[in-house]
Amino acid sequence: MKVKLPLPLWTIAAPVFAMIALGGVALGWSGGYMIVVAAALIGGVLAAVHHAEVVAHRVGEPFGTLLLAIAITIIEVALIVSLMLAGGAETATLARDTVFAAVMIILNGIIGLCLLIGGIKFKEQAVGWSGVSAALVTLTAICVLTLVLPNFTITIEGPEYSSSQLFFIAAVSIVLYGTFIFVQTVRHRDFFLPPESDSSEDEHAVPPTSKVALISGGLLLVCLTAVVTLAKALAPVLESGVERVGAPKSLVGVIIAAVVLLPEGLAAVRAAKKNRLQTSLNLSLGSALASIGLTIPAVAVVSLVTGLTLTIGIDTKSIVLLVLSLFTIMLSLATGKTNVLHGVVLLVIFAVYIFTTIVP
Repeated sequence: MKVKLPLPLWTIAAPVFAMIALGGVALGWSGGYMIVVAAALIGGVLAAVHHAEVVAHRVGEPFGTLLLAIAITIIEVALIVSLMLAGGAETATLARDTVFAAVMIILNGIIGLCLLIGGIKFKEQAVGWSGVSAALVTLTAICVLTLVLPNFTITIEGPEYSSSQLFFIAAVSIVLYGTFIFVQTVRHRDFFLPPESDSSEDEHAVPPTSKVALISGGLLLVCLTAVVTLAKALAPVLESGVERVGAPKSLVGVIIAAVVLLPEGLAAVRAAKKNRLQTSLNLSLGSALASIGLTIPAVAVVSLVTGLTLTIGIDTKSIVLLVLSLFTIMLSLATGKTNVLHGVVLLVIFAVYIFTTIVP
């Protein structure tokens, strides 16, 4: 008798395989075993995408995308904090590099790819400007206050905040992000719902049952936990690899951010392919906001409690690229219609960011 599973078999097997791989890491296996760890990491990421979409379909917009954004950010914070505590003073710039990389990957890489794919397939896609502008104005404020302003304060020399400044900026970030969440889920929830013209072939698909959604939610947590732990195990290999090729240490932050954002990036691209660009932008911009709005306060608390130095101000080159990215994406989405040109421009900026990170 054939047993019908509530979910595809591979989405159940992948997190199990990832947890088994974690057992080998706990036993201290290394060397060639890192290939198995990398495979388990990729499998966990792909399974996380599937389970996140199941949960998002069940709870509806915009709560589904918000749930995934916060889940991913919790994992990112856990990874950064664990590496900070393990690496000590040498990881003073890790949070800055990872958060800045996450913002650049989302604004230029993920959104650029979504606009390009959607433009190729549908020529033009519609997006609600009210929700997008709410996200971008909040993201711009948090980015400047956390990543740019530290370069110009004089209480402490260098791109750092004093303890009182760090505490104040962490509180401000929480206030801004909390207000955005209130607007997104309560006050102006309709701003973040897809426009009437934004339809897809599975728009009226029957949502999964509560049982299936709960199973997927549990497996999503398992996948995300496995992803961050496996990524932590791979971090020393990444660092040594970066050193061997002579690239700056900031490239490690880019790689960590890319791994953490892969589940959400794939989900955003898949939504764009189904002509659900609003969902893609909810995922992407929500993740960028959660990444910087929650990560900076979390690492600030760790810094204040442990006394670890936290360098969060980005250099002049990075400031130029950040301003260019925010300005370009605002212009791209302001009309409420997007095409391939917008996607190509954002992807070119992303390529410049990656290239100048490796060859500063």
